[in-house]
Amino acid sequence: MTNLAQLRNTSRPTKKSRRIGRGIGSKRGATCGRGGNGDSSRQGYRKRFGYEGGQVPLYRKLPIRGFTRGRFVKASAAIGLSTIEEHFKDGEIVNMTSLREKKLIPRRLPGGIKILANGDLTRKVTIEAQAFSEAALKKIQEKSISYTIVA
Repeated sequence: MTNLAQLRNTSRPTKKSRRIGRGIGSKRGATCGRGGNGDSSRQGYRKRFGYEGGQVPLYRKLPIRGFTRGRFVKASAAIGLSTIEEHFKDGEIVNMTSLREKKLIPRRLPGGIKILANGDLTRKVTIEAQAFSEAALKKIQEKSISYTIVA
């Protein structure tokens, strides 16, 4: 059975592409169909999307509406309990500096770290984080692991 990706247009022959820049006798020599002078006649020219020939473009005429919180969201790193189990030993402290030393989080994180519940934690570690998921808090409290929420 055929599908749309396998369909081919067989009703008309393929048109041979015209080679440009092959002398003035080829109908596409000299300026090669680009016109006279100016930016667009030059090699490597790309017209900016929405450019209207110097007229104020439509996207600048329209009012800005709405609000997005994207500019104000601070990036944070999510660390699962399984990652803590894998990289930390009993009695260690899990915080920003220890995670950076083990190269588990990037150097700059304005939003801090958030502990997620994926995996299981059996080690007796002290966790210092900016945020915890509800499921992670529940697992941590069941195992009676010490934790602090850092502001």
